[in-house]
Amino acid sequence: MPVPSKIIKYLDLSRVKYERIEHKTVYTAYDKVATLKVKPNVIGKTLVLKIDNELAMVLIPGNKNLDKNKFKKVANDWRKKIEQKSVKNIDFISEKVMKNKFKGVKVGAVPPFGNLWKLPTFVDKSLMEQTKIVVNGGDYEWSIKISPSIFKKIIPDLIIGNFSQAKK
Repeated sequence: MPVPSKIIKYLDLSRVKYERIEHKTVYTAYDKVATLKVKPNVIGKTLVLKIDNELAMVLIPGNKNLDKNKFKKVANDWRKKIEQKSVKNIDFISEKVMKNKFKGVKVGAVPPFGNLWKLPTFVDKSLMEQTKIVVNGGDYEWSIKISPSIFKKIIPDLIIGNFSQAKK
C-alpha cells in the first residue's frame, strides 16, 4: 500500500515540496537507515505518547531514544501555556490504541503529522537542524523526505525541544 491518500492530500493541499520514497519493507529506523543509505540522524522515528489523558505525537532521530525526563519538562512548558497545570504521567500507548486511533496507517509507520489527528506534535531540536529529514509515510514500504522548515510550516503548533538521548 502506498502512502495513504489522507497524507498525500494533506501535503499537496499545503502546497509544499516533499518527496515520496518507495523502499523495501522496513519495520525499524535502523533498517530504514540501512535500506536508504542515509545517516541515522536524518531518519525521524515517530512515537505516540500519552501525556496524562491526552495523546501526543513525538518525533526523534532514528539513532536516539526518548529521554522521558527531558520530554516531561518540554511537555510541562507546553501544557502550562494552554492550561495552568503540570504533566503528571507520560507513557507509550498500546498497539490496540494505535490501531484504533490511526486508521489507514500501519502500526509502527505512523507519519508525524499530529494535526491530521488533532494531536500536538513535538519534534526533537536535532532533527530541525538537518537539511532534510525522512519520516514515516504510513506504510512499511514508503517514507517521506521533507525539509525541517517545511515540516514546521505545515504543523503550525509544532513544539520543538531537546528530549532525545544517545542510545546506550
